Amino acid sequence: MSGSCLRTSRRTRSVPSRRLASGQPRLDAILGGGLIDPSIALVAGLPGSGKTVLAQQYAFANGTDQRPAVYLSTVAEPLSKILYFAEGLSFFDAGRIGHSVVFDDLGGSSDAEGLAGVLTRITELVERQPCSVLVIDSFRALRYQSRNAGEFEGFIHELAGRLTATGTMALWLGEYSQDELASRPEFAIADAAIVLATEENGQRESRALRVLKLRGSGFRSGAHAYRIGVDGVEVFPRLSDVADTRYELGRQRASSAIPALDQLLGDGYWPGSATLVIGPSGCGKTVMGLQFIFGGARAGEPGVFASLQENRVQVERMIHGFGWNPDDPGAVVLCDSPNDIYVDQWFYRLLDTLESVRARRVVIDSLGDLAAACPDDKRFREFVYSLLNRCSRAGVSVLVTVESPELYGQTRLSERGVSHLSDNVILLQYLRKDSTMSRALTVLKTRASDHLPQTHEYEITHDGISIGKPVNPV
Repeated sequence: MSGSCLRTSRRTRSVPSRRLASGQPRLDAILGGGLIDPSIALVAGLPGSGKTVLAQQYAFANGTDQRPAVYLSTVAEPLSKILYFAEGLSFFDAGRIGHSVVFDDLGGSSDAEGLAGVLTRITELVERQPCSVLVIDSFRALRYQSRNAGEFEGFIHELAGRLTATGTMALWLGEYSQDELASRPEFAIADAAIVLATEENGQRESRALRVLKLRGSGFRSGAHAYRIGVDGVEVFPRLSDVADTRYELGRQRASSAIPALDQLLGDGYWPGSATLVIGPSGCGKTVMGLQFIFGGARAGEPGVFASLQENRVQVERMIHGFGWNPDDPGAVVLCDSPNDIYVDQWFYRLLDTLESVRARRVVIDSLGDLAAACPDDKRFREFVYSLLNRCSRAGVSVLVTVESPELYGQTRLSERGVSHLSDNVILLQYLRKDSTMSRALTVLKTRASDHLPQTHEYEITHDGISIGKPVNPV
């Protein structure tokens, strides 16, 4: 980070390479490594979108006693109020206030001398001591100190020139909508522009961060979900990565933990493959998934079972019923309600869990419940595509379940556009036998393998799924 003052402004500088850390690695990844330092970044959003919290994260992540972060409030919100609510955030450190993180108020300067007073005050601050980052909250509120639009535009140009001359990294916060920014001189002057927005989806709200521009750097486009909590702003980059053209996978197959099913699949699953298990309620999809995970744990292949249908009490009761150990460190069980999750956050939590346990297997039960948490079908397909690609590159075998409304016959597969992404498709269904019903299984598809496209009866026993003889054709 640069701390040069006015007398060094004529020095020729190299192409900017330093980055300002946000305190949130995923946000830095969206920004191509972080904001270019020094530069002027505009953080825009309506009230309550998290601008102040994000700026405070930058301040505490970068401020030092030698190069403090300076946070300047204006007439929009009293300084005392900003500090009061900041104290509840986990990164807030009262011992650093006044030393490495300095809060001050521009309200007095603007009231007494208008924008000229503000310009003088900021110039004195950055010339007296180099700072790691200078925050102005709210920048838009300064507009109301001007007599006309021309005076405000002149102030912006002069301030930007002085900040650039001193090598000062600046964050300008303002209550702008994305559509409004196009006509604002602040947006034209700023080197970077980040918009925080809240979007309504039915009865729930979601937050989205967008980078509109970032001079001197690439960045990830599109809407990225974020949440505001005690740890500040947590960002979840949009999952839409493209699969690598070439990557190595092992040649040892992963057993389904059902010997007869392994035979039907052509000796089990390829590592990194995706398997779709589709069938009506009660046919054993969840049992098959649990058997896959706990069978893998016994074979030394850790796995994660992610349930969105049953709560933990129900899942653990089922696990105990089949004689498995719910505390097995090689079989991690995650239970969530589709009514309470945000799909972006859920996916990242799952990816983090897979990495932390070095998982070789993962089950998602069920895909339909996960889709219910995502109001945008296109985004949901992007998430699933990205998850399957990431797992494939890592050699993690995936099994996803989908519930079918048809009990006795199957006229179509997944409505979510997932079947074509799957390497294996297993169909579970019911068969009528006079006054009774039986269950039947068919392997409809296996990529890069010979398989037996026969329909077999199966039972759910105390050991899990047991596959029997083929069904006689009618």
